[in-house]
Amino acid sequence: MNFSTSLLLTLAFVAANLPFLVERIFFVIRPKTGSKNFAWRLLELVILFFAVGGIARLLEGNLGDIQHQEWEFYAVNASLFVVFAYPGFIYRYLWRRRGA
Repeated sequence: MNFSTSLLLTLAFVAANLPFLVERIFFVIRPKTGSKNFAWRLLELVILFFAVGGIARLLEGNLGDIQHQEWEFYAVNASLFVVFAYPGFIYRYLWRRRGA
């Protein structure tokens, strides 16, 4: 793997977990209820998916011509992004804290 690929995979993993680790809406606005609900987290996940996709397109453009992709490519990438978000989801919703 070259540097661009490892950078992109690391960035995608971190970006996929950020909505579940940060309590502020879009990392800026503090929610009035005290914590974000799942809908906000899902919206942030979708927006970060497209942001990482844009960065990937820029990296690909720097390496050469941008390859045209069909819908299957984007479906697999979206699925991979959701799999990357799994540790953050587990930490936020399923992890049992002792004494809680």
